[in-house]
Amino acid sequence: MKYLTLLTLIFSLTSCNQKSASDTIEIDKEKLLSDLQILSHDSLEGRGFGTKGNLKGQQFIVKRFKELDVAAAFENGYSQSFSHTIGGRRRQRAFPISDPLEDFSNVPDTTLEGANIAVMIPGKTDKVIVITAHHDHLGIINGKIFNGADDDGSGTASLFAMAQYFKSKSLKHTLIFAAVDAEEVGLAGSMYLVDNFPVNLDKVSLNVNLDMISHTDSLKLWATGLYHYPQLRPPLDAINSPIKLWFGHDDPNDEELDDWTDNSDHQAFHERNIPFIYFGVDDHVDYHRATDEFENINPEFYVEAVRLIIQAIEGYDKMLD
Repeated sequence: MKYLTLLTLIFSLTSCNQKSASDTIEIDKEKLLSDLQILSHDSLEGRGFGTKGNLKGQQFIVKRFKELDVAAAFENGYSQSFSHTIGGRRRQRAFPISDPLEDFSNVPDTTLEGANIAVMIPGKTDKVIVITAHHDHLGIINGKIFNGADDDGSGTASLFAMAQYFKSKSLKHTLIFAAVDAEEVGLAGSMYLVDNFPVNLDKVSLNVNLDMISHTDSLKLWATGLYHYPQLRPPLDAINSPIKLWFGHDDPNDEELDDWTDNSDHQAFHERNIPFIYFGVDDHVDYHRATDEFENINPEFYVEAVRLIIQAIEGYDKMLD
C-alpha cells in the first residue's frame, strides 16, 4: 500500500502514548475487510443503480444482516423498493468536471427500480439514531467496471461491523442501519427513505452518514455538520483514536474547503431539520475512477475509522435526549 508504512508508523507512535479505541472496541477486522472486498468485486459490476450487479449487492447486504440476526426495519422486511427516473435530468448535485458521468444531455429518461435495505436494533426509548451509507456506485462505463470500494462500499461494509457491535449493547436510542440506493443518481434512495421512514420521523434525533471512509491520501477523516449543528461537537471531542478527526467542509463561507452539506445522503435528513454528522475522507486520486478498488484502500485506517465512528455513536447516545 502506498501509504501503509506511514500510517503504521503513526499508529505505533500513538499507541505508545495513549490507549485508543482499538483497545476498547472489538470488531471483526477480517470480516469487515472481507465484506468490503465482496461488495467491490467485479461480479457486482460496479453496483450501478437499477442494474443486475446492484441487485446482487442488495442480496448480499440482506444476507449479511440476516447472518447477524438483527431485525428488519421495514414492515415488509429488509428491503424498501422504489423507482427513480434517470436521464438528461440525472445530475442533481455537483461532481468534479472530470467526472465520467458528467454529460447526460443525450441520455433518454429511463425509470429504474432500486431498494434501500435497513435493520433496527431497539433501544430503551423510541428515540432513533439512523446510520446511513449508500450501497450503489457507478456501474460499468465505457467497458470499465467502477467498483467503488471506498465510494461507498466502505460505508456499507461498516454497517455490518457496527450492527454486530451494537446488537449486544444496551443503548437509550434505537439504532437504524440503512444501506441506501441511488445516491450516485441524485440521492434518490435517501430522499425516498426519509419520505417513507419506518418509524415516525419526529423520533429521529440524529443521522450519522458514512460515505468514503477507507481510502485517504491525506490521513484525514472529516466530521462534517458542526457548522449547522454546533451542539454535536462534545462527543467528537471526547473520541480517543489514533486517527485525528478534522472538522469542516460545511461552511458555505469557507473559500478554502468545499461545502459537503448537500453532497451525500445526510442532505435528505438535513432538509427535514434533522441534525447530521457526515464522516468521510477528502476526494482522492481514485475517486469516481475505475481504480477505486479494494487493493487501493488503507486497511488500518479503515478499521480505526470504523472504531472511531462507533465511539461517536456511543457518545451521541449518551448526550442526546
